[in-house]
Amino acid sequence: MIVIKNERDLEAMRPACSVAAMVLSEVADFIQPGITTIELDEFAASRIRQHGAKSAFLGYKKYPCHVCISVNEQVVHGIAGPRQLKMGDIVSLDVGVIYNGFIGDNARTVAVGGCGVLAQRLMEVTERSLYLGIDQALPGNRVVDISRAIQTYIEENGFSVVREFVGHGVGRSMHEEPQIPNYVEGKSSPRLRPGMTLAIEPMVNAGKSPVKILNDGWTVVTNDGSLSAHFEHTILVTESGPEIMTCVGKLHSKLMH
Repeated sequence: MIVIKNERDLEAMRPACSVAAMVLSEVADFIQPGITTIELDEFAASRIRQHGAKSAFLGYKKYPCHVCISVNEQVVHGIAGPRQLKMGDIVSLDVGVIYNGFIGDNARTVAVGGCGVLAQRLMEVTERSLYLGIDQALPGNRVVDISRAIQTYIEENGFSVVREFVGHGVGRSMHEEPQIPNYVEGKSSPRLRPGMTLAIEPMVNAGKSPVKILNDGWTVVTNDGSLSAHFEHTILVTESGPEIMTCVGKLHSKLMH
């Protein structure tokens, strides 16, 4: 069942999304060569607490970290540890928080002190595909319209869409209906209605699309060892178009378009 949020729900959920956006921005700014991923996770935990929130990920199906930190060929769900970040690495940060009983969920891939041309282009194409998908989150459209916009742009630019993991509805629970693939599945697709809150999150590989899960049971990596990027926003479907809920300010969402 797809949960339609009323105005009271949205008054509580908007601050949760704002906190998630602020934490993501703070963690991204904290990254520098030589820092370990566990130091990054500990910093994220301190910022989440400072904002009066809780991690939506810690303990979820026994996930052991406060945020997901995935480096280079790691796609999503990376686990923090002693690994030191190096100049030229790209790091996907996925931050979800619980605040006011609702969840805000967002992600971004950033370079550690700069990166190569391929990595930069991968990040740019992945981020742009997210906004093209968001642009399709209109009342009367269907989920597949979001999926098609994302897939088309990514593949036109020579990259591949991860198919094993998808976006999703979000609200009081981290994973609500509907699922939001980043590719066209070819089956029935729910119609979008005002009050739906969606986590749209393209995961894109520089090489081929297949991925695998490492022995830790969480970390997803590309099969071919190619780089991967991940961008995500929580958005609200409104009568007048999509509202990006996970942005530090409205100016940010306008600039990205």
